[in-house]
Amino acid sequence: MAMNYIWDLLIKAEDEGLSKKDIYFYLAEIYSPYMELSLPILNAQYVEQHVEVNPYYRYFGIFNNLFHPDNYSDREFREYLFDIVLHFLAEIDRMQGMNTMEFYIRFILKDMEANVFGNVVRRNIHAFSKKEQEIVVLNILKLYQTGEEIYLLKDTLKRLFKGCLIYIKSEEQDELLIYISQKKTQQNEQKVQLIQEIFLPIGFQLEVYWQYHFGIIDAEQTMMLDRIALY
Repeated sequence: MAMNYIWDLLIKAEDEGLSKKDIYFYLAEIYSPYMELSLPILNAQYVEQHVEVNPYYRYFGIFNNLFHPDNYSDREFREYLFDIVLHFLAEIDRMQGMNTMEFYIRFILKDMEANVFGNVVRRNIHAFSKKEQEIVVLNILKLYQTGEEIYLLKDTLKRLFKGCLIYIKSEEQDELLIYISQKKTQQNEQKVQLIQEIFLPIGFQLEVYWQYHFGIIDAEQTMMLDRIALY
């Protein structure tokens, strides 16, 4: 999908892990009067960090005198101001297009970074991509509404780790056994720690098995030599 507007480009940049501060807007020397972004490739699937913009497409009243051809003074300052104002306008665009749920997501993510949910959450939230953060936050909102901790813990894990298997063992104590087919990495561990911190009920224990499933009698696929974890 082609990017046509400054807000569109900032959303795409966030999806690629870039910060808004990484994007610099400047006046396009050659541009189409029918497009806001002057991209070298119209259907580019990646984000350039230096972006040429036609500000007169939507904001003629704001920028019509900023770069008058007879004005040669303070060029560097005007370019800096141009970038700041376009970032501000892009944020207004995004706020106007947001629904209530998107506002909630933003507020909760800010609370996470502000340590409202505790140190474990604050340290680990950046291990998630933007889309993964939204999955977690949406289930937090559902937790407030329903209180279904175990269900939402399972749902969050299965959305983030494809093929994840979860077993509840409650003979002697409430315990969850989780199998994740991916390798144990620091980033994956951080994700599980955050999910456990938010969704695991008090009194429950959590045991995670990475890459190799623990053996289950009569389940041949879990009893393969060199591919079995001990429980």
